[in-house]
Amino acid sequence: MRRSAIERLLPAAYQRACVPGSVLWALLDVMEGLHAPDEAILAEVDALFDPYRAPDHLVVRLTRWVAMDHVVASPRPDAPLPLPVGRLRDLVANGALLARWRGTPYGMRRALELATGLSGFVIDEPDERPFHIVVRVPAAAAGQLAVITRIVEAEKPASTTAEIVVAASPPPTPPSAAPSAEEPS
Repeated sequence: MRRSAIERLLPAAYQRACVPGSVLWALLDVMEGLHAPDEAILAEVDALFDPYRAPDHLVVRLTRWVAMDHVVASPRPDAPLPLPVGRLRDLVANGALLARWRGTPYGMRRALELATGLSGFVIDEPDERPFHIVVRVPAAAAGQLAVITRIVEAEKPASTTAEIVVAASPPPTPPSAAPSAEEPS
């Protein structure tokens, strides 16, 4: 708050006594200096709630606000985050969309894609097993099964059971099947 704005808040008798060189003038200058750091923070307060501008340590807290804190839940408080902060930022930024589609195959697939950074998740609902889903995970996401399991458990309907199946890796291409530099492709 500027010195002149603080001065306007004072009673009229104090405003008349506030002249350059007076003690009150100096006191208001000090008050202005004390307000400056807080005002700088308040000018940028929206950055604290923007998932792409918030400091890294606040992004984990923002996941709670959009009901995605199950993704970062860990048995130990000192455990490292299960996802890179950039993926957590994406989850928070898409929190409203994910909440709208929670309990649907689209919502689960989207949450899995945002959390893992991969696509190719398939969610099947077998006819022979009502209230059961099979989540087919791409082979590239096999290392993230703990996070995938937490997301599936949170995003599926409560009355539904879930099975997570990792897709088989495609077999490596034999060297003889690859076109040589002399052959046109």
